[in-house]
Amino acid sequence: MSMVQIFFYVMSFITIASALLVATGKNLVRSVFLFFITLFGLAGLYVLALADFVAITQVVIYVGGILVLILFAFMLSGKETLGALQQQQKQFISANKIASFFLAALFFVVLVNMLLKVNADKLPWVLHSPTINNVIKPTANMTENIGVNLMTQYLLPFEALSILLMMALIGAAHLSRKEPQP
Repeated sequence: MSMVQIFFYVMSFITIASALLVATGKNLVRSVFLFFITLFGLAGLYVLALADFVAITQVVIYVGGILVLILFAFMLSGKETLGALQQQQKQFISANKIASFFLAALFFVVLVNMLLKVNADKLPWVLHSPTINNVIKPTANMTENIGVNLMTQYLLPFEALSILLMMALIGAAHLSRKEPQP
């Protein structure tokens, strides 16, 4: 077994274990910090897949932005809201969760069926890629190409997206403000 495979299995285990602990955790603070570990593990898997730009984007946007936003929302919420969340039903299976379990089971069946029927190594476009030299090599500089394309060909959509995200941030700040009570 090579070192890359060992890193892959370790990163996969860390990511899956922390994601399961996030989903089953009862303590909100621990779940947020385990989500932090999950996102970093996912970024490590992207690095192993030679998707360095996606890994950097994962860390900057999700770990640096979304997770901080979740932490701020947690800190800005009142004690009453957190107390109500702690007092919710502790049952794992109840009548109001049947639809969720059904959808999750259906998704799991579709996912397992797809994994068993699709042979990813034998897909036609995968077999055809080496013949036309359409293969990413570990020495390829993908981040530079993405940066040049973002700042030249795709500059207008990039700026429109930044304005949209800024409007969402202003809206979130406005909604999190506490109104004075009369």
